[in-house]
Amino acid sequence: MHGTFNTVVWVVGIAGAIIAVVALIATRETWQDFGKDGLSMDSEVSRPSGAGFASPNQERDEEIRQMLEARNARKIRRGERPIDVEEELGRLTAPLVDPELRKEIRDLVIARNYRRTRAGQPALDVDAEVEREIARLVG
Repeated sequence: MHGTFNTVVWVVGIAGAIIAVVALIATRETWQDFGKDGLSMDSEVSRPSGAGFASPNQERDEEIRQMLEARNARKIRRGERPIDVEEELGRLTAPLVDPELRKEIRDLVIARNYRRTRAGQPALDVDAEVEREIARLVG
């Protein structure tokens, strides 16, 4: 009795594994195309850049400019010297890490991954490690 039960369990398990592998192979293209037919998230949708549409950075810069101009108006009312709005905007929106430094950090992470793989350790995700190193430097 136990022999028949064990055989059925093994046959069903192996058949299920084979069906799962076949289904995975058959649906691979479906997963690559997932979200392309109106099911995309808003962040993945490209926005038109014609008249009336501003990029997120342009909108951000315009809002910061408005806040700086309002601050200047308050300073003028109090009799203080106003600041240069464009200079302050440039300072506030400047990237914390310039592209050259980011490239150097990326090269460092790639070299570290090379040493790790030579030592038999698993390689780390390069992009995640770059962001972690930048956060360590900035924070």
